Amino acid sequence: MTVAVLDGGTFYHHETIFGARFRDRFDRVIYAPALAADDLADVLLLIVPDRLNPELLRRHAPLLTDFLGRGRTLVVLGECEAETWVPGVRTAPRPTNFWWWLDPAEKPPHRFVAPDHELFRHVAPDATVWHIHGVLFPPEGAVPLVIVPDDRDGRDPGGALLYDDRVTTPGRLIVSTLDPFYHHGSRFMPATTRFLDGFLTWTRELAQS
Repeated sequence: MTVAVLDGGTFYHHETIFGARFRDRFDRVIYAPALAADDLADVLLLIVPDRLNPELLRRHAPLLTDFLGRGRTLVVLGECEAETWVPGVRTAPRPTNFWWWLDPAEKPPHRFVAPDHELFRHVAPDATVWHIHGVLFPPEGAVPLVIVPDDRDGRDPGGALLYDDRVTTPGRLIVSTLDPFYHHGSRFMPATTRFLDGFLTWTRELAQS
């Protein structure tokens, strides 16, 4: 089993990747600017954390596309401009309301449309609820896991916050707009820690399958 994670060098990446809570979830840490083909030769699952430099990822796109072409699993988290370098990804921006939970009248719009999906054996649905950084439009045949309805101000038609794509490439793509590495690494937003507890357990399970 080899689960690798790209390290962007920020404080929140370091806290999440090297901190005591999650450091045993990764078999290999690869400094993102130095990523080379040899680093991925025996990797079965690669995690691209949220808020990693998109320009860097665009530069590495051929390596990551080749990784998928070899039937491997690529996990891409939010705020990385995935639509500019990941096959099949389409997105729409949505302004983020960071403080909706302070308003008793606000209810999270998240819907869990594939409750039997293997992810939810490890991640409680409410652990995916913090705020929204845009929406994804899954390719035909991909499985949306968490969706939200259209934006109340008409800025997007609604879409997914997380999906599982086994059709676009020979590999498997897990794509999300969620940003748990940032919030856990900043020690802000307990739901993100709960999310990573389950999600990183699931990714290790995926690497064995």
